[in-house]
Amino acid sequence: MEVYSTMDSGEAHRNPHGLILLAEDNLANRKVAEIQLSRLGYVTLAVLNGRECVAAFMQPGARFSLILMDCNMPVMDGYAATQEIRRVEETGKEGRTPIIAMTANVMEGDRELCLAAGMDDYLAKPVSQDAMREMMAKWIQ
Repeated sequence: MEVYSTMDSGEAHRNPHGLILLAEDNLANRKVAEIQLSRLGYVTLAVLNGRECVAAFMQPGARFSLILMDCNMPVMDGYAATQEIRRVEETGKEGRTPIIAMTANVMEGDRELCLAAGMDDYLAKPVSQDAMREMMAKWIQ
């Protein structure tokens, strides 16, 4: 699993905002999201596809404040990854982690597909700094 992180060892435990899991296969989109989140005071752990996202989520002791999920990724897409994470949560993982779709799919019905897969909300790319700020404030207590 390739992991790209903006944190140093133990930083997630010191950061009052917690840790954001970012599933994004496109380097440019990943960098933009990491910069936006960093400006808002968040630490990210970035992975390249849905399978890596599920693996990161299932690591012992892993606690994410929120997951930003691209819908169209290689290996395992965001819809399947979300469904797997929700299945894991039902079998005993503590609480429900908010999963926000972050996708270029903006056709009518795309938002509904994301929600039906188990995602909690939807951000259309390109994501503005204000939209990112509002989404984080909405879902992270």
